[in-house]
Amino acid sequence: MKTTFPQGRKGVLFAFAVTASGASLYAAHAAAADPAKLGGETTVQAEHAGAYSLNSANMSARRKGNFLIGNDFFEDPWVIAPATTDLRDGLGPVFNVSACQSCHFNDGRGHAPNALGTGSVQDDVDSLLVRLSRPAISQAEQEKLQQPQVGNLGEPVYGGQLQDRGIPGVAPEVRIGVTYTDVPVRFSDGFEITLRKPQWHFSQWGYGVPQDTTTFSVRVAPPVIGLGLLQAIPEESVLAMADPEDSNGDGISGRPNQVWHVASSKSTLGRFGWKAGQPTVKQQTAGAFNGDMGLTTSLFKQDSCTESQPDCRKAANGNDENGIEVRDDILDFVAFYASNLAVPARRNMNDPQVQQGEKLFQQAGCQSCHAGPYVTPKLDKDQIEQSEQTIYPYTDLLLHDMGSALADFKRDNQPAPANEPVEFAATANEWRTPPLWGIGLAQVVNANATFLHDGRARTPMEAVLWHGGEAQQAKDKVLTFNVQERAALEAFLLSL
Repeated sequence: MKTTFPQGRKGVLFAFAVTASGASLYAAHAAAADPAKLGGETTVQAEHAGAYSLNSANMSARRKGNFLIGNDFFEDPWVIAPATTDLRDGLGPVFNVSACQSCHFNDGRGHAPNALGTGSVQDDVDSLLVRLSRPAISQAEQEKLQQPQVGNLGEPVYGGQLQDRGIPGVAPEVRIGVTYTDVPVRFSDGFEITLRKPQWHFSQWGYGVPQDTTTFSVRVAPPVIGLGLLQAIPEESVLAMADPEDSNGDGISGRPNQVWHVASSKSTLGRFGWKAGQPTVKQQTAGAFNGDMGLTTSLFKQDSCTESQPDCRKAANGNDENGIEVRDDILDFVAFYASNLAVPARRNMNDPQVQQGEKLFQQAGCQSCHAGPYVTPKLDKDQIEQSEQTIYPYTDLLLHDMGSALADFKRDNQPAPANEPVEFAATANEWRTPPLWGIGLAQVVNANATFLHDGRARTPMEAVLWHGGEAQQAKDKVLTFNVQERAALEAFLLSL
């Protein structure tokens, strides 16, 4: 007999699915868990700029060598082919960055650029990317979108992602800039915060202006910590929290994204990326190699060159005898590294202000989406660090409608239609609940780190105040908080 918890979403504190015979084992894990150890026994004690760059605390000395090899390939840049460095060549032909670390500074959160005009330098856009999609315009395209392996329809000339750099002889696709408009938000007691609303500017198109129907999705690099633990959460635990029809009437209707698992050729639960578009750490890693750096792997064997980009298509590559640029063993090392970047422990849990903030977090209903804890199952030796851990990621891994203010947009910066598919099932208004673990150290790890999918929020409180859609009620509750309550909520978030 299967017992599934919770019933509905209100007041979610635990989310899991276990057999009746395993219920006592789950209870034993949960009772013995230390909530300061957000990542269970993988958790590290660290509060410095390198706090996101440490291996799982329970990792054996033998496996640390693999972690260090993965770290090397994560940090060091790839080069243009052909090169004597044949393990690291093949960059491009079009790309965004030359190394994983360029987006994930210190393995942490990226940032939106400061206000850049359309003619400004682009150095400050390294940690963001822009995905492209469009609605179907014919019966054939509609039928194509029904195929489970098709995540979306890319722009015909530019494909599914903009690359703002190119190797010599290949034109970059675009120049990206942003300006901001002030948006004042007032609390019930009269205190006012000024948010910043981005207006994205695209200029110097390398291959002509994209179609008017194109939807743009700007995404800042998220932190890399705890990914192996998120992969280990049982699928049943996530699906137990889904309520796509809002059957319990709480205004929250999270739903899973079903995405294509390349290695097994089947649809499965999406977990990674801002729209939960990737199912595993390995596939997420291969996707980043391909889209961000123009590197092919056994999972993604084609460069990001369309028929409209002949120079790109004929450029030299770094393919080996199997026709790929990132060998499988290198891909595995990097995925192992990303899977085992440990989550730092919570801080100041006994501080009365932090404890008050946690209560306010729950009173506002934030835990309905930023959910947990979870207990991971017994895993094989390849994932031994993540096996049987009680973890507190503060996410349900589900998609939620966050309102038109945070929606993907058309070329004129107007929100795309709310129900327009952008990435598999995810629509323009929908975003996967981001984990909150480690958020209190985000700007210790990277002083320039910003928040939300496009980095518009400069602080966690600003991020809260951008919430809409399903989270509107929670935001409205926060807007009633007085100065002491606001400080307590912020103290709680910074303790994570």
